[in-house]
Amino acid sequence: MQILQEKISREQLKELAANTFIDMIKCVADVNQGLLAVDAELHADLESMLLENGSELENLWGFNLYPEETGDDFIEFDSLINIRSWQGNRSRDVENPEVREQIKSIVSKFVE
Repeated sequence: MQILQEKISREQLKELAANTFIDMIKCVADVNQGLLAVDAELHADLESMLLENGSELENLWGFNLYPEETGDDFIEFDSLINIRSWQGNRSRDVENPEVREQIKSIVSKFVE
């Protein structure tokens, strides 16, 4: 598990993914601070790490990256940590299009 401090290549993502889910890597973004945590078996573990580092729960969203895919298939907005009726998000999906765009922007900032 790590909070990225610098850009990472898709090849590096593939190597990380190979250690757990083969073709996919779990991630959590802090849409307020522009942070990206990667590489855990559970999104909740990444969420906890970010919370311990000063993030606030309402800003954390889980998703998966598929390093060998492109376009819309690269990011899958699916995580149990996203179920938040108190924020109007009632499914595992990231339902708010603005939040999705924020996540995409953070991913593009860190993934080459």
